[in-house]
Amino acid sequence: MKLIADSGSTKTDWCVMDGSRVVQRMAGQGINPFQQSPPVILKTITDDVVSKVMCAGDIDEVYFYGAGCREEMKPMMRGVLSECFPGAVKVDVETDMLGAARALFADEPGIACILGTGANSCMYDGKNITGNVPPLGYILGDEGSGAVLGKLFVNAMFKGGVSDAVRDGYLSESGLTLADIINRVYREPLPNRFLASMSLYVHRHLDDERVRLLVVDNFRNFFRRNVALYSHDGYAVGCVGSMAYCYGSQLAEAARMEGFEVAKVLKSPMEGLVAYHSR
Repeated sequence: MKLIADSGSTKTDWCVMDGSRVVQRMAGQGINPFQQSPPVILKTITDDVVSKVMCAGDIDEVYFYGAGCREEMKPMMRGVLSECFPGAVKVDVETDMLGAARALFADEPGIACILGTGANSCMYDGKNITGNVPPLGYILGDEGSGAVLGKLFVNAMFKGGVSDAVRDGYLSESGLTLADIINRVYREPLPNRFLASMSLYVHRHLDDERVRLLVVDNFRNFFRRNVALYSHDGYAVGCVGSMAYCYGSQLAEAARMEGFEVAKVLKSPMEGLVAYHSR
């Protein structure tokens, strides 16, 4: 039996497969070997998966795709997974970016993009990642992400970029003041997630043209500063993540304006990874 994981820093999707048949799906805490110690990761997997999987002892293949799974972190992550699933004869650890590429394109070449709380992209030749424009994080980059959309929305609220009605509606609904927002961004942990949470309000106000253009411009910057830097002739563009899925119309519009076409959008890589590992 196979166990597939798609993990970010906030959430991990797990799927148990018997051949090509999905046996069980679970969601658990995020795992990031760059930020967490082996004992913490071991406890997380034990609590979220081992204790809940009906056939943990029968798992003989593990495929883990995760944020923070750089080359130097892979041996540690493989060791933890092998300890959790001692019957596994194959334990494969790869980056979330390769997971997105396989989910979108399987063995075909393409430009794979992740658009969620953060953003990333790569050139994929059907087997390996052959190019990666560094995303730089939400302070220096991450164009197209939920966190950057939140930054743009805050700026627009207090610098005349959206109507008073939109601004006042958000402040009333959230119960926040400008001082509260500044404090959440500069003094409290996980400001990227706080900023990305504003996307829910933005999405409900897409009928306001200035709000809609914030979303389109965010995506246009993603294509300009990331996708356009690849030698992309003949390569399809595909996207995974909540931003790509929820703002599909605006994403397609931005892509066309920058000379691209989005061939495929997935809300989560897991559906594509299940198909990839079912072959």
